[in-house]
Amino acid sequence: MALSRLIARPLLASYFLANGVQDLKDAPALAAQAAPVTEAMAPVLDNATPDRVAVSRDPVLWVRASGAVQVVAGLALATGHFPRLSAALLGGTLVPSTAARYRFWEATDKEQRREQLTHFVKNTALAGGLLIASLDTAGKPGVAWRARHATHDARREAALAGAKVRARIHQ
Repeated sequence: MALSRLIARPLLASYFLANGVQDLKDAPALAAQAAPVTEAMAPVLDNATPDRVAVSRDPVLWVRASGAVQVVAGLALATGHFPRLSAALLGGTLVPSTAARYRFWEATDKEQRREQLTHFVKNTALAGGLLIASLDTAGKPGVAWRARHATHDARREAALAGAKVRARIHQ
């Protein structure tokens, strides 16, 4: 593993580990901030899941679930286990938590608005880092590249085999 990945992944993960622990610890207090987002997301998820799957509307549960995902995925990213998947999962928790916590557009106090905007922009920067990490193949071809080339190779091999068969028939 490249030294940059060895250093960068734990650094990126550290924010989510700390944030996830805070979410788990302070879920009831954070639920009030999360409620508008959970109310908006619950019906969307409800429509996207089978009827037998119940989607909770309890914001405390959503905050705790987000915190748990951040701790587990943060640990995975920091230790290099499933780094692309863990970065994608962290990105999935970052979007709704940012929308819940840093609604700078609603702030009326100038100082509070500036602080909220600063955190919002910081989280968009983290989202950019997570996007890079989720797409980083560490110099190895990704699944899509391998699938395209496997198809290409299989077609080439089939064409060569067909040519050999035709050559034998014509001998």
